[in-house]
Amino acid sequence: MAKALATLRHHWKKSVFGACLLGWGGHWLYGKHCDDLVRRAACQEAQTFGNQLIHPTVPLKKATVFLNPAACKGKAVNLFEKNAAPILHLSGMDVTVVRTDYEGQAKRLMELMESTDVIIIAGGDGTVQELHANVNLLSLCVQAAFSKIPIGFIPLGKTCNLSHTLYPESTSQVQHITNAALAILKGETVPLDVLQIKGEKEQPVFAVSGLRWGAYRDAGVKVSNYWYLGPLKTQAAHLFSTFKEWPQKHRAALMYLGPTERPAEEPEETRRPPFFVRLYRRIRSCCFPPKEACEEVAPENWEELKLSTIELSIATQNRQLDLTRTEDFMDICIERDNISKQQFVQRGSQKMHDPHMCPEGSQHIQASRCILQLPEGTEGSFGIDNEEYEAMPVEVKLLPRKLKFFCDPSVREQMLQAAEE
Repeated sequence: MAKALATLRHHWKKSVFGACLLGWGGHWLYGKHCDDLVRRAACQEAQTFGNQLIHPTVPLKKATVFLNPAACKGKAVNLFEKNAAPILHLSGMDVTVVRTDYEGQAKRLMELMESTDVIIIAGGDGTVQELHANVNLLSLCVQAAFSKIPIGFIPLGKTCNLSHTLYPESTSQVQHITNAALAILKGETVPLDVLQIKGEKEQPVFAVSGLRWGAYRDAGVKVSNYWYLGPLKTQAAHLFSTFKEWPQKHRAALMYLGPTERPAEEPEETRRPPFFVRLYRRIRSCCFPPKEACEEVAPENWEELKLSTIELSIATQNRQLDLTRTEDFMDICIERDNISKQQFVQRGSQKMHDPHMCPEGSQHIQASRCILQLPEGTEGSFGIDNEEYEAMPVEVKLLPRKLKFFCDPSVREQMLQAAEE
């Protein structure tokens, strides 16, 4: 014993390093064990859905999974196959997995969505908005033929703002993924708003979170460039961005319409119609469009505003859902452009966690539709659901309650309780 203590004393540096390595290894192994227990419990719960008896004439529920292999720095496939795929297969669903990493997908996607009962998106926020450079998933989902299909979201990426709305908070990524997969099996859904963003010549882009334009977004996309600074990389990215130009003012003209009254919900079909019925409805709607009633249309009361801001954000209400609200609108936040560099760095760290937060002192507008006019020669980029687009004049229109997303039943219950209070 004395000899061992003497050896440790004479080689104390190696001893400290070995103790730290042993402690880290033990913690890592314990985390792996906890993850295995979470997977096992989730699979056992999913098995109860798979053991339910169905009538021989009732077809299996078909689910189409759109998997983005590039999410989470290329680890998305492994995360999905280890944590979500077993749960979906044990539930008894007919699962088809489509990887979104090749060209010419549009025709293939249309064929799959014609025959699916559930759409599942596995990836980050960017996967929800954009499957591929030529395929916009939301543009397909918002079509009348597909907008009634419920959508499940399995968060695999680094940025999954949508998952915070749909699922409870979790410190473990494995727990978060399994909760999302189980929520799809439980069948509870909530309606989410969609933004239609259209430029002068481009095809419209759709978003479920919102649009950002300004200095915080520009600095945020450069955070990963300072990885070598560790926990200080976020502050460094925002601090260095102030060296180029200060204050960073973004000028534009904004026209907008106020909130609209929410119409009564249409009765839902208890079961999705057969394929031939859906095909007949689509053909009928194309050949014999419904005649619009000749009603007097009230003049639109547009309001115009000249703005100078450090950042402009246009966001849906999906972050803080109110299932009982009587008006539909999107939130427009115009932040002050006269803040100090210190405030910019501090607020930039907060915006990395909540990109569409509207700080105190900002101008807040509720609108159902808006037109953003940029001065000629304006440079920079928009951030639309964490995807980058060239900054240009755009029209943003709210499509209220356009899509139905699966959510955890406990989260939906909390939303209803908060609305009652």
